[in-house]
Amino acid sequence: MIKERKVLVTGSSDGIGRSITLSLLNSGAKVIGLARDHSKFNPEMKNYIKYKTDFSNEEILLNTIAKIINEHRDLDCLVSNAGFGKFGTLETFSTKEINDFIFTNLTSHMILTNKILPHLKKIRKGNIIFIGSESALKGGKNGSLYSAAKFGLRGFSQSIREESCSKNIHVSLINPGMVRTSFFNNLDFMPGEDKSNAIEPDDIGKIIIDILSTRNGSVIEEINLSPLKKVIKFL
Repeated sequence: MIKERKVLVTGSSDGIGRSITLSLLNSGAKVIGLARDHSKFNPEMKNYIKYKTDFSNEEILLNTIAKIINEHRDLDCLVSNAGFGKFGTLETFSTKEINDFIFTNLTSHMILTNKILPHLKKIRKGNIIFIGSESALKGGKNGSLYSAAKFGLRGFSQSIREESCSKNIHVSLINPGMVRTSFFNNLDFMPGEDKSNAIEPDDIGKIIIDILSTRNGSVIEEINLSPLKKVIKFL
């Protein structure tokens, strides 16, 4: 039951993470919200526990994860969502930009899983849900960094699923197309204005609840979610 779950959600203060957090809280789950800035979303709910971290800083991230695992022994689910978009031709990015982007959008997910997985294996139950992207299915123009991170996350999730199923751990991946969030605020494109041109964040929140409500003997491995009518608006 959802009411018996304690879920760590990364990037919980905005966009997809915020909607996932609200869906979980409204379903009765306890949520540990992990974000860089909690001023965007700070619900006064007894089941919401917030931690601040920097997903681009390995030391800070490791210290935060260790604290969470130590203070929440009943944690049994990770929704690994944090990340950002950066698009352009490959030669326009510096080596530092490439390294920083891959760390936040791929390596940080791997580090989180690396630290939380032993705990889940010890209690012999749990869910790990990664928020990927349709960019994990097909590379596109100006999306080399983003696709590299999301292709990597997809392969990582498949391997972790095979490694963990014998310990009663369910690993799932959600690959959404364009979602109408602040993700596009600093980009030169966005979904079209019609409601059918983008996924709503609440759509993904509902899918999280569906995954966590699935019978224990089954696992939803991967979900690909797209807008009904794909339209891109260039700014």
